[in-house]
This record gives sequence, structure tokens and C-alpha cells, in this order.
Amino acid sequence: MNFQQLRYVRAAVQNDLNLTKVASQLFTSQSGVSKQIKELEAQLQLEIFVRRGKRLTGVTEAGRAVVSVIERLLQEADNLRKLSEQFADADRGQLVIATTHNQASYVLPQLLLRFVEQFPDVRVELRQSSPAEIVQALLQGEADIGIATEALDDHPGLRTYPCFTWDHVVVVPPGHPLASKPDLSLADIAAYPIVTYSADYTGRSKINGAFEAAGLEPDIRLTAVDADVIKTYVRLGLGIGIVAQMAVDQRADPTLVALAPSRRLFPSSSTKVAFPANALLRNYTYRMIEAVAPHLDERSLRKLARTGGEGPVAGPVLSFDQRQDLRPAQAGPLFEITGKEAA
Repeated sequence: MNFQQLRYVRAAVQNDLNLTKVASQLFTSQSGVSKQIKELEAQLQLEIFVRRGKRLTGVTEAGRAVVSVIERLLQEADNLRKLSEQFADADRGQLVIATTHNQASYVLPQLLLRFVEQFPDVRVELRQSSPAEIVQALLQGEADIGIATEALDDHPGLRTYPCFTWDHVVVVPPGHPLASKPDLSLADIAAYPIVTYSADYTGRSKINGAFEAAGLEPDIRLTAVDADVIKTYVRLGLGIGIVAQMAVDQRADPTLVALAPSRRLFPSSSTKVAFPANALLRNYTYRMIEAVAPHLDERSLRKLARTGGEGPVAGPVLSFDQRQDLRPAQAGPLFEITGKEAA
């Protein structure tokens, strides 16, 4: 039995039993993967996979138990490597952050500027992915931490904590009829074609829920994963935009007007940070988590880990408006105050 065999089994499960994908992912041959898995089954004297000819078609009952143990063994092996690195060179290494476009573009820049000043010998890799891909990268050990709005909750293999809350806001071109409307409603918004996020991105479920609760069916004309793309099509007149508030800076972009009253129409969303439940975190990984979620610190995270992640965090979760550390020092108000909020 060797770690190569264990990795092949894990990869087979992660790739829906497609050995061609496994071979490509691990830079080996399909026949080599199949041989190593069969050798492991022979050593264990049980079948991990159900087969139809040469194809894997399922995981046996015994195989599910084996896969669970393999996951723990490979995680602990990775922890041993990290433990060695932790003591050998505490502030040198690599930090892989799996995140969405919005977080990479509008939340992390100022934090990472300060992080690389503090840890100049740490290489940072940003992997911009969908929320579902972020979860898989964390579970497969391909990323150290994940930052997103959707999909990070309810995964027993992850520890997930809120970073800050934020709101959606409607953006329109200057002179649009909604820009001067004092009492904005969801019905007013639903009267126009809408450009907003794709279904699994950036709190889109909160947008859908708000319209559904109001008994309205919005005309979602175009969706995208990138707020900059959404704003481009709003400028072109394809529709009004609904984007995350952190994607709007009216001082830097006078071509769009953010309607501040629209913020009260949608439930607040929460940006969250997650990491593998059993992972050994490097010193600088804790510092990055503290940067994105200042109410957390290493001591509170370790305490929460001992209690299964239950219980209050170390301090209040702030809103994006309260998080001045997420914006450049010279940044001013994010919104043009219109309607009742101008009073």
C-alpha cells in the first residue's frame, strides 16, 4: 500500500469514476491508474469499486468506508508536510486563495497589498472560480482558503465563517427615469429589463427571493459572473443592473448612477471565508483569515474547531460600509444619495 494508490482512488471518486480524467489530472496513463487501484484492492482483500468490464460504475459499500479513511490519511499526510514547513520556515511558502471575481476584484486588493508587505516571501495565488468549484478546490486540498458569497455553507468538510455583510444595489445610466424616483420599489425595478449575476454567483439567490416574495417575475435579460461585464451592458442600454455594492465606485465611474434606496429592497448578503476542517493552517494563512474577517483570530478559530465550529465568533461581523480597510485610503462615498436617503 502506498500514497500513490490512495491518491488514485481519491481522484477516481472526485472525477466521477472517469479514469481518463484521473490519468490526465495526475499525469499518468489510464492503464497505470487501473493497475494501481486493483493492486490496492488485492492488498485490502476487498473491492472498492463496482465494475462493468474495464469501466468503474460505482463505489461498493466497503469502498465508501475505504474512501473515507483515504481522505483522512491524505489530509493528515498533507498536515505533516505543512507542520514541517511551519517549523522550518514559518513565513515563507505559498497561499492559494480560491475566490470569485467580485471578491478578487473589489474585496481583496487592499488586504493583499498589506499581506504581501507583511509576508514578502509568501507567494499568493488567486484562483478565480465559481462557488461550487471553490468548494471542490478546498475539499481536494488544492486551495488553502476560499472566499465567496454562495455555496460555502453546509459542507461538513469545511469550516465556514462570515467576513462582512453587504447589499445589492441597482445601477443605471445618468438620466434614467429611476435615477430621480424618490420612492423606489421592486415593482419599479421589475418594469425594466435587468442585467445581473448568474444563478450561483454573488448572492443571486437573495435577488430571486426578493422578487419572488413580492410576487414579481423580473425580466432577467442578461446574466454574467463579472460585475464589470454587467456594468458594461448597462451602459449600452441593455437594461438596469443589479450588482454588489462593493462593485460600485461613483467617484471613479461617473457613467453609472447607483440608486442608494435600492439597497433596502434586497436582503443583505454575507461574504464568507472557508478552509478544510482538518487542515493544519500555516501562520500566514491565519493572518490572511484575520485580514478578511477581523472578528476572527487564531485563538478563536482553534477554539471553534474544538467545539465543532459552534458558538459565537470573537467579535461583531461588520458591514461592508464599516470596513474601511477594504477600500483605498482616498476612497469617498460609494453611492450618490438619492430619494429619501438624501434627507
